[in-house]
Order: sequence, then C-alpha cells, then structure tokens
Amino acid sequence: MPISKTDFVRGLQCEKMLWLDAHAPELKIIPAEVQARLDAGNEFGDKAMSVFGDFVETTVFKEDGRLNYAAMLEKTKELLERGENVICEAAFSWYGNYCAADILKKDGDGYALYEVKNAPAARKEFIVDLGFQRLILRKCGVKITTCSLLLNADKQDEREGQVCDEIIEHGGSRFKIAEVTRAARIEERVAEKRIFELGKLKRKDAPLPLISVGGQCESPYRCWYYEHCHKKSE
Repeated sequence: MPISKTDFVRGLQCEKMLWLDAHAPELKIIPAEVQARLDAGNEFGDKAMSVFGDFVETTVFKEDGRLNYAAMLEKTKELLERGENVICEAAFSWYGNYCAADILKKDGDGYALYEVKNAPAARKEFIVDLGFQRLILRKCGVKITTCSLLLNADKQDEREGQVCDEIIEHGGSRFKIAEVTRAARIEERVAEKRIFELGKLKRKDAPLPLISVGGQCESPYRCWYYEHCHKKSE
C-alpha cells in the first residue's frame, strides 16, 4: 500500500502507530493542546507561503470538502512545465506514495525545497520529512538543488549550535532558513529503503506489529494511541 510523508514519519517512530492509523484510527486520542499546536502550525504555514513573493498554490478540494489529489497532481505538473517561480503545496506521487511540498522555489534549472515548521530549531524528524519528500520529487523527475527548513524566528531557541542561514521578516512574522541538504540526502536513502516496507503495514491483512511500550511512545511526539497501548500493557 502507498504511504504519505506523514505515514512515513509516524511509521519510523513506531510501526504499531502506523498500523493503528490504518486499521483502528477510532482509538486515537488527540489532546486539546496538541490540536492547538497543529492548528497553529497550519496558520504559520499559511503565512509562510508568500515569504518569497508571489506564489501559486496547488490545493484543490472536492465538493465534499476532501482534497482532490488527482487535480493537485495535474496542477503541479502544469506549473512545473511552465517553470512557475514559487509553488506551494506542490503534489507528487510515486507508485502511489504521496507528498505535498510546502514550498518549491525556482533555482536555476531546478527547485529549492522548503519544509515549513512552526518551531525555533531544526529537529531530526523535520529532516526525515524532507528526506521522504526529496525521494518522491526526484523519482518524479524534479531536480532539487537545496533542501531547507523555514522555521519560526519569533520562538525562543534554547538549543545551541543551530545553524541559521538567513532571517526574513514578512507579514509581521520573522522566519529563519536552515539549509539541511546534506542531512536530507542521508534521510532520502533511509526513505528509499523503508518506504515499501512501511507501506505493507497498511494492507488489510497486515498483522499487528508486536511492539512493547517504550521510549518511542513519546519521542519525538507523544503517540495518539498512548492511552490505548499503555492500558493494554498494564
């Protein structure tokens, strides 16, 4: 079964989590504070779309409010063929595996890839996300020149040694760019090795992975099935 970039990141954290997403999503519990962070992240992402000037967004909805993936893929293809300068939510599919790139910015004969995160510093899971995207985009024939994180410069960064290549003030917010191309290339190789393996967990006949509760339940994110798994382990 094909997977998305969200599936991939969650599957790397815990294969059981991805299995539950596919087979028992009704068991998930998303705390109010977590939903608030997700909503804030979406708002930050919307602000970031115009950080490089005029852009075209590929998002298309069906009449029932769901995303129209086929239309988004076709729109992305058309924008790339005409060499659009900035494309937001550019949609790509390789063997059904899907991702939407937050921002693609024309860079010579290729595109610079940006992942937007409402966070003050680069984190491993962000680069894993970029590695998955880089794999899908390159398999679809897109030349990726650089991979960067577009972060929130208004949030306090308590970590030392974080590299920031540029700070941009835009729309009342401050964004910082962390270029992570080398690290994203490494994660791309991991994605290529694991993508089809993780996809098997979504099959209807896939057995539940026998994974005990542990550190993966809360790192890098607290699992939405935390209560379910810990209740069963008591």
